[in-house]
Order: sequence, then C-alpha cells, then structure tokens
Amino acid sequence: MIEARFRMQLPTDIWIHEVSTSFPEATFKLLTGVPLGDRALEVGEITTADPEAAGDAVREHPDVVAYDRLYVDEQRIIARYEAVEQQLYEFLGDSSLPPKFPVRFENGAMEFDMIATRDQFELMGAGLDAGGYEYELLSIVEGRNPETLLTERQRECLTVALREGYFHVPRSCTLAEVADQLDVDKSTASETIRRGSARVLEWFLIEGSSR
Repeated sequence: MIEARFRMQLPTDIWIHEVSTSFPEATFKLLTGVPLGDRALEVGEITTADPEAAGDAVREHPDVVAYDRLYVDEQRIIARYEAVEQQLYEFLGDSSLPPKFPVRFENGAMEFDMIATRDQFELMGAGLDAGGYEYELLSIVEGRNPETLLTERQRECLTVALREGYFHVPRSCTLAEVADQLDVDKSTASETIRRGSARVLEWFLIEGSSR
C-alpha cells in the first residue's frame, strides 16, 4: 500500500477557492462530508485571526445553502453546512478512492492524503495529469511497518484509553479521566485518540486486507 500527500490548485469556479483566497492566511479544514443528492453535507473548521469573518464568508456564499455554527473561539470556528458544489466528491469518485479526512484548503489550494494500492496510485496520477490539474506530490510512503504505525504519543494515549476502559461498551471511564491520566486537556486527548484510532483502522481494514 502507498500513503501519499498531494497539494492541488483548486478550480477557480468553486466556492472554497473564492472564500479561501479572500482569507489567504486562514486554514480551512473539511473535517467530514458526504454528497446527498444535488448537495454536499459537510462539517468544516476554519483557523484564522478572525474566524467569525471567515465563517460569515462561507455562510453568505451563494453556493452554501444552509449553515449552522457549532463552535467559535478567538482563533477557530466549526460549522455544519450544505453546499451545492460537489466537484471534490466527483474528483474522488473518479479516482475510486474514498475521501480521507480532514482535507485542508489554503489560499486556493487543496491538500489531501490518500491510501491506495500501487495500481490505484498510478491511476490517480494519470487522472490528475489527464484532467489538467496543477498539483504537487508532497510525500509518499510505500508500505508501513506496524511497529511504526503510531507516534509514541498516539501509542501512549491509545494504551491508556484501552487500559482504563474508554473503548469498552459501555465505557468504564470518561475522556476527562483519560486526559487526567495523560496530563493533557480533553481536546488534546480526543484529537490524539481519534488520529491514532484512524491509523489503526486504516492499517487493519485497508493495508491488512491486501496482505
């Protein structure tokens, strides 16, 4: 299996290009999304010095037909919204690869990760070339040793969470208790556990199925 990271210039006629170039210092993250009929339902995060202004630009764009702010602080805003533009999902559908979230957008460019077989990777590259996309391959790793699958911190967080019963059904400890054990805040513990869990699932379900 191959794990690769790409940066691709966005078509100028999609709404996220317009909004991200209007706030060139901001980082827009598509945390999750799914096409629904003629729309896309998405949850996005913006990190910038003025998150409310950037969030308002998303909400007021004519291609965004519904917008619900979920969280905001001095540097970050998270919202759920519906957009009529679906080029991202059409692009990923053409490549036969599921989207790997989060997808980052900065100043008119999209940065995304993919996990694929060698054949899928080559088809992806051929599709990008044939489509005339302007893109850059930022990194590529072929194969993965299970011993190096997780960072040291991810391994520690998952080990504590598993030992304390965070993954039990029903849970026998809370996220706050896991965070206390690790001496970090809840947000950091949640993010590290989420990323580590995603790595393990990807390796088991995608890479493991190819062995």
